[in-house]
Amino acid sequence: NGLDILGWEFAFELNETAKQLAAENQVDLKFRKIPREVLDKRAVEQGDISFFELAALDVSAKVTQKAQRLTLTLNNFIIQPDDVPKDVMQAITHWSQWIDYWAVDFNYHDDTFHNEWQSYRTKKAPDLELSVAHYYSQKRTYTVLVKVIDILGNDTTKLLDIVVA
Repeated sequence: NGLDILGWEFAFELNETAKQLAAENQVDLKFRKIPREVLDKRAVEQGDISFFELAALDVSAKVTQKAQRLTLTLNNFIIQPDDVPKDVMQAITHWSQWIDYWAVDFNYHDDTFHNEWQSYRTKKAPDLELSVAHYYSQKRTYTVLVKVIDILGNDTTKLLDIVVA
């Protein structure tokens, strides 16, 4: 009993919520992103199109109330192995190697993502920072959006509500 859902973009956290409901009803649910290449007639004719399943991102948030400091840490990032070429799969020794870039909007307002911090790998600096600290000037609830771009070019997002009291 399975269902694949294709989309250009998915609402934040949609895949996690829907997968949980599907599992409760014994349905194998997969979200697959429609790649931009489908608009290129030559790519379609050559069969160079891959519909990648959405990745899973695990992020923890720790708030130090007295300092009004938020620390975000990437704990895991899971890409479906069927989507990855074997030579790439064999070269990966740590889950963070799936990530090419990640960025954070520390005060997301349900509109445009504002890149307030990022970490990315280069040939000279291949290691990725896996945590970031941010200080808030006001005590209130913030919506934080974490965005990850993986080595296959797909983006994954995680939305967090953070209370600074």
